[in-house]
Amino acid sequence: MSLVRCLSFRHNKNYILNKFLRHSASNQNKKNLFQLFLSQFPNLNYLYHRLNLPIINKQMIELETLFKQQTHEKLLSKEELSASGSNRRYFRLESKNNSIIGVEGTSIEENKAFIEMATHFHNQGLPVPQFLGQTSDGRFYIQEDLGDTLLFDTIADGRKTGVFHEGEKEILRKTMRKLPAIQVLGAQGFDFSVCYPQPEFNERSILWDLNYFKYCFLKSTGLDFQENRLEDEFSRLSEILLRSHTNTFMYRDFQSRNVMIKDDEPYFIDFQGGRKGPLYYDVASFLWQAKAKYNDELREELLQTYLDALQELMPIDEADFRIQLKHFVLFRTLQVLGAYGFRGYFEKKPHFLQSIPFALENLRSILQNKFSEYPYLLEILKKMTELKQFREVSVRKPLVVKIYSFSFKKGIPQDDSGNGGGFVFDCRAVNNPGKYERYAHFTGLDESVIQFLEEDGEILHFLEHAFELTDASVKRYKDRGFTNLMISFGCTGGQHRSVYSAQKAAQHISEKFGVEIQLIHREQNKEQLFVARD
Repeated sequence: MSLVRCLSFRHNKNYILNKFLRHSASNQNKKNLFQLFLSQFPNLNYLYHRLNLPIINKQMIELETLFKQQTHEKLLSKEELSASGSNRRYFRLESKNNSIIGVEGTSIEENKAFIEMATHFHNQGLPVPQFLGQTSDGRFYIQEDLGDTLLFDTIADGRKTGVFHEGEKEILRKTMRKLPAIQVLGAQGFDFSVCYPQPEFNERSILWDLNYFKYCFLKSTGLDFQENRLEDEFSRLSEILLRSHTNTFMYRDFQSRNVMIKDDEPYFIDFQGGRKGPLYYDVASFLWQAKAKYNDELREELLQTYLDALQELMPIDEADFRIQLKHFVLFRTLQVLGAYGFRGYFEKKPHFLQSIPFALENLRSILQNKFSEYPYLLEILKKMTELKQFREVSVRKPLVVKIYSFSFKKGIPQDDSGNGGGFVFDCRAVNNPGKYERYAHFTGLDESVIQFLEEDGEILHFLEHAFELTDASVKRYKDRGFTNLMISFGCTGGQHRSVYSAQKAAQHISEKFGVEIQLIHREQNKEQLFVARD
């Protein structure tokens, strides 16, 4: 019986499936059969369970099918990309000539919102990824690949030092010039009813965010407060935020992690939570982003850049804009603290816990403004920022790992951080190349010694177990905000085994965790710095 003929018997799907599974010896044949069945019966979820093959999953089949339909090429690789706080999953799909981003989103309504927005914005000539196609159920879709460079990473030097060089400032200025376009032009002719979960910035969404802060952050501090008084001032803040009405698009999560840089130009991504709303929110989100570290001078320059670009699209009163903006800065900061509290305290995600001190620093600065409209809220916020657990925790410094090689004959290295030391690994049980004359004038950095140690193999097993211990500590130290970890490798003379081990450990930890590594080969009088990566 031919496959086409079998597929015509839609009333006897189980019979067809069983017959072809018996005659399809290879996994590839089963995979091909599965794709044909899926094209005929797209809603047969039981097929996935019936096939029960490791190479087959709905995600792979759906995205590969979309890729082939778009490119007419065979998919050669699929790499899952990090998604930060998102529930969506992103994949880079590549063939010989094409690279496309595949997305799996479990919220069909949110997917629909993104697709409608991306299509409309692209048609308006705005810098967003082009939507390319979706599955019939709306769970999977593909979009243009804009590369790997986030604005967040592009301005990494400035974020670390607080001093932004001219190249970083220019890409920030470009971003602020383009924001009014997506807010104003993006709203023209757009059907806001597709927005998810709310079509418009309103009292309900404001109070939801304020209570998000109250329940997920403020209450977790243990601070006593009068809930009814706080709710009264939440309502007052809501009234002030809603006193401006414009037919504009509110991005809602406009920050440097949601801007990509391609060919030195900014492109906007992850706008699916957007809705109709006021202009101020996005400006506050971007310029007061917790980890951005914009100083007052740069923040003012970027704000003026934005206002000048906005004036070209719609008339505004700049003085009124600045007054209203400060209320949105306060509101956005509270919303961010609520999100950090939920993601950090409740979901135990380290990235968000590490961001809390930065947001509190922002809040302390914001509270220097006079907000006479809600005195009790400000009183509580000031008390919160002065709590012992927040006074003692300043903005966290990044973890620095010091790795030493040394000779036991000359003593274990001293820990100058004041923490009393760290790991000390004894390499002396490993076969020693130093007992052979031909290696006497070489170190663990030289190819002949490296070859000896790796061909012998003992040191590879030794480091495998050592890395299990150090990796666990590096991860926990980062999660808990610790700033110093010391790891030392010792051998008889501090020349061969310890040098090799310390070098490999530094490379391993740098590649895996991206933290700063200060490598010191003490007896060789050599040092090397591995710069931190975000």
